[in-house]
Amino acid sequence: MSKESGAPYYVREAKFWVPLPDRPGWVRCDLCHRRCLIAPNKWGVCGVRKNVDGRLYTYVYGLLTAYNLDPIEKKPLDHFYPGSAVLSISTVGCNFYCQFCQNWEISQSRLEKGLYGEVRTPEQVVADAKMVDADGISYTYNEPTIMYEFMYDTAVLAKKEGLFNTMVTNGYMTPEAVDDIAPYMDAATVDFKGAGNTDVYRRLMAVPDPEPIFETLKAMKEKGIWIEITNLVIPKYGDREEDVRKLARWIVDNLGDRVPFHLLRFYPQYKLVDLEATPVKTLERLAKAAKEEGLKYVYIGNVPGHPLEHTYCPNCGYPVIERYGFYITKWRLTKDGRCPRCGAKIDIKGEFRGKSMEPLPLL
Repeated sequence: MSKESGAPYYVREAKFWVPLPDRPGWVRCDLCHRRCLIAPNKWGVCGVRKNVDGRLYTYVYGLLTAYNLDPIEKKPLDHFYPGSAVLSISTVGCNFYCQFCQNWEISQSRLEKGLYGEVRTPEQVVADAKMVDADGISYTYNEPTIMYEFMYDTAVLAKKEGLFNTMVTNGYMTPEAVDDIAPYMDAATVDFKGAGNTDVYRRLMAVPDPEPIFETLKAMKEKGIWIEITNLVIPKYGDREEDVRKLARWIVDNLGDRVPFHLLRFYPQYKLVDLEATPVKTLERLAKAAKEEGLKYVYIGNVPGHPLEHTYCPNCGYPVIERYGFYITKWRLTKDGRCPRCGAKIDIKGEFRGKSMEPLPLL
């Protein structure tokens, strides 16, 4: 991947862009569904991709802001190699402007404090993941799409070294990008807010249309990427039962009724500190609605100790996996992944790893 002449290591020519013949010097970025039209010496919406003399560059190649060893359940991925450890990395910036972002210090840094971080190479990341006995690498904390070039190079190398790759994403990646990363991306958590309500996305996130997220999900399924879906339940703005039912029906109809669905509790963050945390009763009501629409694995997140952190057999209701927060406390599945009570197959990708995980220090 070429670099801008004389530029730092973290400045590299971007993928997925084209020049605009009718606008000399302008480019169109085709990495996310915003497909920004960028004038010379201007930045895309994400704040990390810049048009330099008619060519598009990323300014965050390996410029990392977090470097943690996490339980995979933190992503959350409850049905993908349960109990495994992942080296989680992030950079700065985002293609959304969520007013409630819990990681706003890095995702909105392009607005608050510019670009920052410490440089790592793909080789260093993979070597460190192996050194701490991680099972894989997770691209997370801020939107990983915007560090696409580094994610891609790291993911390719990780697969060669026997590690899996996962991402936590808002789902706004273009079909071109999904096609490109799919051979190396094993699992994805796709985050909805307000169950995909268009007004929530426009009002609180400056995103004109959430519809492309659904197209991304279908493309990921087609490519064989393991999918789990989260939905942040925002009091007052994004807690309507009809929206959750609509999203649950779409998942059942397009992805299947076995896709794990996580309803996440909102806590006041960033610019939405005037709201209270989501009432647990609201989460329970919405979980009941999602199950009524046909989803078999429905979870409540950000409420440690809640019974809906556990995995229950869809056939007999037996608690086959129990959790507290991000950690598994009881594993009851048989060796071939079945409920020990009724013998029903539980939808799990990969074997139980059962690792004890200590966090690596932040960069």
